[in-house]
Order: sequence, then structure tokens, then C-alpha cells
Amino acid sequence: MPFDVVIAGGGFGGLYAARRLERRLPRHSARIRIVSDVNFLLYTPLLPGAAAGTLEPRHVVVPIREELEWADLHLGRVTGADPGLNELYVRTLDERDESLRYDQLIVALGSVSRVLPVPGLAEHALGFKNLADAIAVRNRALLNLEIAESLPDEASRREYLTFIFVGAGYAGVEGIAELQDYVNDILDKYPRCRMTGTRWIIVEALDRIMPEIPASLAEFASRELRGRGIELRTGTRLESMDEQTAVLSTGERVPTRTVCWTAGVKPPAVVRQLGLPVTDAGRIEVDATMRVKGWDNVWAIGDAAAVPDPAKRRRAPSPPTAQHAIRQGRRVGSNVAAALSGGEPRPFRYRTLGVFVDLGQHKAVATMLGLRLRGFPAWFAARTYHLAMMPGVARRVRLGIDWAVGLVFGRASAELGQLGHPPSLGDYLEDMSRSGETGGQ
Repeated sequence: MPFDVVIAGGGFGGLYAARRLERRLPRHSARIRIVSDVNFLLYTPLLPGAAAGTLEPRHVVVPIREELEWADLHLGRVTGADPGLNELYVRTLDERDESLRYDQLIVALGSVSRVLPVPGLAEHALGFKNLADAIAVRNRALLNLEIAESLPDEASRREYLTFIFVGAGYAGVEGIAELQDYVNDILDKYPRCRMTGTRWIIVEALDRIMPEIPASLAEFASRELRGRGIELRTGTRLESMDEQTAVLSTGERVPTRTVCWTAGVKPPAVVRQLGLPVTDAGRIEVDATMRVKGWDNVWAIGDAAAVPDPAKRRRAPSPPTAQHAIRQGRRVGSNVAAALSGGEPRPFRYRTLGVFVDLGQHKAVATMLGLRLRGFPAWFAARTYHLAMMPGVARRVRLGIDWAVGLVFGRASAELGQLGHPPSLGDYLEDMSRSGETGGQ
């Protein structure tokens, strides 16, 4: 009987764990299944580029089936588990509940947006965590330009031309920089909007932006953003908002139609339904080999797991970055293969190779291999790194073409909010009834 290896999650950690298992296990010795609610991996570092129209959205995702040699993809949403019975519970796309038995389980469920109970936030703000969020932000910006262009007075246009990003980590800084770059690129097509001008604000609760990078690079990024007219509100929180106004903790009331929430991530709620030990922060407790404490055949990696960071003396959890998830996936794949063959698992050993923060306009800040880069060299290094890390030669070529086309021809300004939401045929039938038309097949 082959072993059953189940991987809960198809992100960086889950996919790279499956690929490593395919290489370490004989083909007929095990059945490897990835459980994911979508059939693709989102290359999250390139999400701001998709939001800003620099990259075709299909080119920042990796179809999971194309990257697997003989492992299987099981589409569904994880709803719970019973480690005592070696069962993972899944709800399929057609709403059937299933139980998947496993001999070895790898939990790689990633993270979700950390949404705070700010009045009006859930009803009126946009997220920036997945591809749908990125496209929604782009469409909102374009729709705002169209509406503002139709308004006769400057005062009424201002709320449509004001954009606020809450959270100044990777997602917030890159998101607002790329979106501003995009809007400025197409603003000449909107004469009234150009005369009024746009306003861009970053709201951050900490006393500086980008706590993940050295202070000197964060200061350079701050100067760069301020030089473009982006207002930085550090030490400030979003207190409340409605459809037309955002209220900050300083008492300032900002008229705006667009607030994008990028203030951190957290493990998904289902992690607490798996019957596994979790930390106060909701991450699964694991040892240095990424084996879950108290269970010999359950492992956890990525944003949902408190994997000890070898680079930190106090053994704090590894940061929730793609490069850590990839290396954890590879190591846990090797560890599971070792466990199935009677070997000993090895601890996770990895130090961050570098940090890249894309600021748009061919500028970035970066640390890599002990070097600190900024401006165009950092931007070029970031593009080169992402090209190298993107799985598949075909997708690398597509990324390169997208970037080259954007440099030469600029970006399109079509608002595509109706994609994925076509009108029903019944709407056309009602139109025919109102007009008195009849017809046959």
C-alpha cells in the first residue's frame, strides 16, 4: 500500500513541498495530494504590478497542475482535521464534505488579511491580499477617474481623486507607489482630473514605514515617496470611515472614495479547527524541523506556522515572506520523505538572502547579500530576482515581455470591473419585453 501524503495549501510552501516529495520518493511509493481552493499559485511579490497594469494578471499566477509531475491537486476548502484519526476534512467546490486520510500531513494554509474592527472598514475599504483584490483596486482607481472627469466642480472631484493606503509594510508601500505611478501615467487622458490633481496618503500606526528593512533604506524610501507627493502619516491609525470620508486618529477627516487596507496578515481561522497546538498569535507550534509539537506525522510551514527563525537568537517565528515559505517547503518535503523511509528530519536553516521594495518609476530599495541598494540598481536587481524565481521558462518570458512593452508603450486605461460579472440573459429578456420585441430561436 502506498503512503498517503496530504498537503493542505497550494501556496509557495505547499507547492514546493510537493515538488520536493516528487523528487525524493519513488513514484509508486506514495500518493501526494495538494488541497487548495484555487488551482494556481499567486506570485505575491508581483501583485502590485498586476494592480498597476504593469503585468498581465495571468502572468503573476502559476497553474499548480502544470508544475506537478505526478502529485495530484484536490480542489476544495479545508474545514478541519482530526489528527487522532489521521483525517483532514475538506469541502469541495460543489459543496460536498469529504474526509481525506493521511499518513503524513503538511499544513501550509498561508495567511489572510488582519482586519481590525474599525467602523465602516469592512463595508467600504478594499483589501490587497489576492489577485481579485489587486484588480479591484485598479478598477476602482479607473472608475474614480471616469466619475471625477464627469463632475463639473473641483471640490466634488477631490474625494474621487484621493487614495489612502492603511499599512506601510511591503504591500502598502509597493501598492501605493505602483498605483500612483500608473494613475500619473494615464492622467493626461483626463483633463479635468489633471487640473485638480490627485492626493495619495499612507497611514501607518508605527513611527516609520517598512519595519522589515534597515532604517537607512526606510528613510530613503520615505524621502522618495514624499518627493512624489505621497503624504506619510506615521504614528497614525484609521479610526473610522464611510463611503465618502476617512477619519484618522489625529482627528483629520479626509474626503475619499478609496481606502485600501494592507495592515498585516494573520493565519486563517480554520487553523484553530485542526486540533493542533497554536500560539497566542494563532500560528501552529512546531519545532526546528517543522514537525508539529505532539504529533509525529503532522508538519506545518509558512505563514500559518511558528517556524523558528534560525537568523534570530530568541527563536522568534520566521517572517511571512515568499522566500522563507519556499525554503520551508523544500526542507519539509525532504523531512517527510526521510520520515517515511526511517530517516531523521533535519532542522530548517535559512537566512534571508535579500529584501526588495519596488517603489515604481524604475526605483526601489533593496538589501542583498550584505549590500544595500537604492534607486535604479535596486529596481533592476528586484526585477532580475523575480524573473529568476518565477517557476517556468514560459512565464519568465511573459514577465519580461510585459515589462518591456510597458516601458515602450505605456499602460492601458480600460476599466474592466465587469469581468467575471456578466449580466444574466434574463436582463436582456426584460429589455425585449419593455421594448415590445418578440423573437424566436
